[in-house]
Amino acid sequence: MAREFELCPGRRIGGDHPCFIIAEIGQNHQGDLDIAKRMIRMAKDCGADCAKFQKSELEHKFNKKALERPYTSKHSWGKTYGEHKRHLEFSHDQYRELKKYAEEIGIFFTASGMDEMAVEFLHELDVPFFKVGSGDTNNFPYLEKTAKKGRPMVISSGMQSMNTMHQVYQIVKPINPNFCFLQCTSAYPLQPEDVNLRVISAYQSAFPDIPIGYSGHETGIAISVAAVAMGAKVLERHVTLDKTWKGSDHQASLEPNELMELVKAIRTVEKAMGSPIKQLLPCEMACNEKLGKSVVAKAAIPEGAVLTLDMLTVKVGEPKGFPPESIFDLVGRKVKRNIEEDETITDQLVENHAKKAKC
Repeated sequence: MAREFELCPGRRIGGDHPCFIIAEIGQNHQGDLDIAKRMIRMAKDCGADCAKFQKSELEHKFNKKALERPYTSKHSWGKTYGEHKRHLEFSHDQYRELKKYAEEIGIFFTASGMDEMAVEFLHELDVPFFKVGSGDTNNFPYLEKTAKKGRPMVISSGMQSMNTMHQVYQIVKPINPNFCFLQCTSAYPLQPEDVNLRVISAYQSAFPDIPIGYSGHETGIAISVAAVAMGAKVLERHVTLDKTWKGSDHQASLEPNELMELVKAIRTVEKAMGSPIKQLLPCEMACNEKLGKSVVAKAAIPEGAVLTLDMLTVKVGEPKGFPPESIFDLVGRKVKRNIEEDETITDQLVENHAKKAKC
């Protein structure tokens, strides 16, 4: 069983605990605080466990030329990339307001720290866990500093190799044992052939002492539900109020009805995973009584006869008798009284012990 730990106060992940569902709001709030609050409320109402944003300290995430380059995309909120990002970036006070709102309505709140200074702020904000976005997973100094903060970590693996993920494990594990990896492919929207859900199994084998999850950028919910069936203990999906809004993430995001359906489907699948013990269940008794077969006499059998296989067959019988899997055990047992053709073979009709064969 994969190791488990407390990701948020009172909420453990891994082991047999329910999948922790993160509604990734990111910057789909369009830079509007009221929209951000509506999205937090939507995440709560749809049954997600956590509403997550993306926090950057822009001068620490981008260099000067990156911020000054022209940005002419249809998704642009400014003439330069810096203007675009500043439009979408909430202030520290706004983050405090959003966290307070999330606490008031009863949903966990966190953000991806997109640079080391953003992590410092989120640590001060007292988020329950740090999300490491795929773009920082191979940023080893960042990982080390973040791990030393002592908060649980959820680490996405988009754009990385298995070799890099082994290095990440070796860096983080000795500092902070409370972390998990998410299988992720960084494409928006993500095509099914590039999802590679089998990486979940590869991670489970390579890192058996940490929980494994999935961060999806595909459309629809089927793949994410399959990830949970494969054992994903954390699931992150981008969410939006309207896929037609301006912004490159909206198309790969779930609208409220989809998020609600995803949460419902995940909880149904978790119930369906059930027990690894195969046995006749109470809910099957009615069907078994109606259609379950028994051993019956193929022809009339006289009292005192020793049963052979050619005397017996299997049918739906009334009353119930020996089940089909017992037919070979009946061979060699003596009959106590005459048995009619087609009569069910019951325990009262045969002796308890089979006749021993002569050597």
